Amino acid sequence: MALALVTGAGGEYGTAIARMLAAGGHRVAVNDLPDVDLRGLAAEIGGIAAPGDVTRPDGVHAMLGRLERTAGEHVGILVAAAAHRTTAPLPKHDLDDWWHVVDTALGGAFACAQAVLPGMAEHGGGRIVLLASEAGMAGRADATALSAAHAGVIALAKSLGRELAAFGIAVNAVAPAAPGEPTPLGSAATAGEVAASVAFLADPRLPTMVGQTLNLTGGRTRTRA
Repeated sequence: MALALVTGAGGEYGTAIARMLAAGGHRVAVNDLPDVDLRGLAAEIGGIAAPGDVTRPDGVHAMLGRLERTAGEHVGILVAAAAHRTTAPLPKHDLDDWWHVVDTALGGAFACAQAVLPGMAEHGGGRIVLLASEAGMAGRADATALSAAHAGVIALAKSLGRELAAFGIAVNAVAPAAPGEPTPLGSAATAGEVAASVAFLADPRLPTMVGQTLNLTGGRTRTRA
């Protein structure tokens, strides 16, 4: 089974994803900021703690190098779930914080995908799953940074899906509604459902799903590919 790297593993979605992939037989490396203690989660799932700031491309490459040396194998599955989620009305949203939201979700996904590409390509392929949100599909009031960042993540999945398919790398995204949002179904996706969707997209038996975004909004939002 491929070595999986889950960024944002200190968050609810990231933790659930790491547990799900480990339960499926993968060795899982869990990443978050250096001040987030991931040792307990890593020990629980028999994985590896790989701290690092995904907004710093040089730090991402260094973190990946340390991880692959420790693991003795390359990362075959990347799940980019790192996020900095703040919301504010447009006149009140601090510009530095706005960019931090974008740099974490969109910039972090790009930097991590760029870092794992050589190893995946050398070994014949891999899986990259990006975590977006309903805000990226439909927009959300008072959440311009989150909406713009996750729209970019969805577009990144489409673009990288086309570009990296030639290397045997399938790139897709998952977009859940925000917890607590009313939906026609009556509830938003749980962290467990998000994790199951990621595990589905990471499955090597699904090679032809490329550049897609799984809509986990309970019927709130309908999109076209």
